[in-house]
Amino acid sequence: QVQLTESGGGLVQPGGSLRLSCAASGSIWPIYAWGWGRQAPGRQRELVARITSGGSTNYADSVKGRFTISRDKVKNMVYLQMNSLKPEDTALYYCNGNSSWYAYWGQGTQVTVSS
Repeated sequence: QVQLTESGGGLVQPGGSLRLSCAASGSIWPIYAWGWGRQAPGRQRELVARITSGGSTNYADSVKGRFTISRDKVKNMVYLQMNSLKPEDTALYYCNGNSSWYAYWGQGTQVTVSS
């Protein structure tokens, strides 16, 4: 089993920054890609950032240039640095880990961008 625990969400003004953290524990060795997804009320969950075990990253167009995903393999942590936040970034943000047979998700951390 894999456990993913997110932290770092909160209320921030437009243009501000937040850094989300995800602590991974359990049998994480099969996971080949990590990511961050988000879900706003009334909308489907979308994957906004992804990093592979080799370090390759990709981003949704909506966050490209503003969000940066990174991973600390020693600490088993995954991070999402979010800059220039917009009200439309408001959502519940989830940490994600993918193995060949299963997609793991955390419980989420709320990010609210509002003045």
